[in-house]
Amino acid sequence: MRFFKDFAEEFRVHKALFAMAAPAFFLVLIMQYFPMSGLVLAFKNFRYDMGVFRSPWNGLNNFKFLFSSGTGWLITKNTILYNLLNLITSQLLAVIVAIFITEIHAKYFKKVTQSVILLPYFISWVVVGVFVYNLFNYESGIINSIMKSLGREPINMYGIPAAWPFIICAFNAWKWTGYNSVIYIAAITGVDGEIHEAASIDGANIFQRIKYITLPSIRPTLVTMILLQVGRILRGDFEMFYQIVGMNGQLYNATDVIDTYVFRSLVTNPDIGMTAAATFYQSVLCFVIIVVVNAVVKHVDEDYALF
Repeated sequence: MRFFKDFAEEFRVHKALFAMAAPAFFLVLIMQYFPMSGLVLAFKNFRYDMGVFRSPWNGLNNFKFLFSSGTGWLITKNTILYNLLNLITSQLLAVIVAIFITEIHAKYFKKVTQSVILLPYFISWVVVGVFVYNLFNYESGIINSIMKSLGREPINMYGIPAAWPFIICAFNAWKWTGYNSVIYIAAITGVDGEIHEAASIDGANIFQRIKYITLPSIRPTLVTMILLQVGRILRGDFEMFYQIVGMNGQLYNATDVIDTYVFRSLVTNPDIGMTAAATFYQSVLCFVIIVVVNAVVKHVDEDYALF
């Protein structure tokens, strides 16, 4: 009762603030929390004639089928490996680009460089997918056209699954590096310029200033960004994988992640229960991973932890 009395008093005093927050609150409630009731499908043998809540329970059978077929372990491995590679490449390149741009003193060159690097972020994955197809297409792709003009045999890139992790990571880094670098540029700009001036007077060169001033200054931002990305380590960028790889069965073993598997299962397989099980498994693992990683960071340095 005490809670409701305090809430009523708070509501009476701050009616305007509650009114302003109400649209966002109801939007999140309707779009995020109400649909969570559908998680029960992961433990049911879904029947269309009986609906979500009246369908019979089948325990963990959906999860057993997912992993007994070997698909569960494959898509889990692919999702984690791709996200780790994308995390390392995009964040590392973003830090390098941010340092490079902040060290440019020519005003107009600095603006043009930053704009060019940021531009890929605004290009749709649909356009990127078309570009990739026209680049690697066996019959008329740019690379194979050049190979033919040089008198060499064309390369069927869609028949070489081992090459696609590098291709996907390269395009992911190309698209996200500029966007991520903006955050680090803001962090670097917040560093007191007098510290750099004092270091320069003491004889520190540019590399020493980067090592001993810039990098330690952006460490909290870097840790926060990594923690946020780790929380999504089991959520592959569906649009990226789908637009670049598409429905190419030759590449499924090398490129299939949980998100693409769930989508393809919904399109080709009416078993909604198994698809719900894959999504539920994905969400639980994401939660566990972010809690564990945050606990490790908190143990090392409590100030860097998210919670």
